[in-house]
Amino acid sequence: MKTALVTGASRGIGRAIAEDLGRDHHVLVGATRDASEVVATLPSAEPFEVDLTDAAALAQAATQIESLDVLVHSAGVCPWETVEGSSLSTWREAFELNVFAVAELTRLLLPALRRTTGLVVAINSGSGFHSGEKAAVYSGTKFALRAFTDALRVEEKGRLRVTSVHPGRVDTDMQVQLQKDMGATGYDGSLYATPESVARAVRLAVDMGEDASVDEISVRPSGLVLGGAVR
Repeated sequence: MKTALVTGASRGIGRAIAEDLGRDHHVLVGATRDASEVVATLPSAEPFEVDLTDAAALAQAATQIESLDVLVHSAGVCPWETVEGSSLSTWREAFELNVFAVAELTRLLLPALRRTTGLVVAINSGSGFHSGEKAAVYSGTKFALRAFTDALRVEEKGRLRVTSVHPGRVDTDMQVQLQKDMGATGYDGSLYATPESVARAVRLAVDMGEDASVDEISVRPSGLVLGGAVR
């Protein structure tokens, strides 16, 4: 059985990806805590509980993985502040998790991924292509993440594949908080794509034969009316 590590797998998009890959992969459920709840729902899984911003702890955890078929980076934060209202600590915390942790965990696991001609998937965002009001910090991290995956794809060509997934608005806890931060009144999750739809995009990249690579995927809410609700 192939092995997949999914960070941010305790909720939202990460959990949906872990559940989808759990159908035919042994899943390392990445979370700072509470990974056991997800592990219990999967046919073959174990926790990968580590603070991704703790370099020493991350290095120690990575030494336990000798071979890896799929690495999915889904953990992240979404600060929504003006440049004037943001603080240096906000910038640092966002880049630590959204970029630096991704780069370091990938670097540590390159030998394990090369052994299987594996796949690295970064859950980016539509904000990885454009920015706007109050998006400087978040978009900044996502632009940097896109630069990282683009470079990694070229450097590791022939040894592993790299896919960047760019969801638009997705019905998650993060989206609920984001809408509050944007001053929206009420919340209608049916307006957004589901985490399961993003997971299916990841599955497309995972199931692609070794002769081809899915470099980038954009996933957007369709706006279709399904079952009486706008989806």
